[in-house]
Amino acid sequence: MNPEIPAPDDVTREWWDATREHRLTVQGCDACGHVQHPPRALCTGCGRLDTLALRPTTGSGTVDSWTLVHRAPRPDVPTPYVVARVRLAEGPILLTQLLDDHTWTIDEAVVVDWHEVPDGRALPVFRRP
Repeated sequence: MNPEIPAPDDVTREWWDATREHRLTVQGCDACGHVQHPPRALCTGCGRLDTLALRPTTGSGTVDSWTLVHRAPRPDVPTPYVVARVRLAEGPILLTQLLDDHTWTIDEAVVVDWHEVPDGRALPVFRRP
């Protein structure tokens, strides 16, 4: 397993399992309606512990902010690449990678794509529709 990708735990296992099927989900609270990502043990809206469930997303969003990385964290990581904050249509923000070329604009529409991980999971990345 890639040491930089966290192992699933009791809170994140269901989310990681969904990525194996290329399903992007967010955690929603049935008590207050708050939607959050990443999955947590409690609702950051109301603090409840017993009302959280994963919900499907449309897989669409907009670029909130981005930067072009020219210096890799390790020698085996190809550069340049784009790191971005993507605001999902459902509200939560994901820190992710943008595919395609290296010219993006704020509020540009994106859709989810997937980067396969050797252990069968996948990381959500985004591209132009």
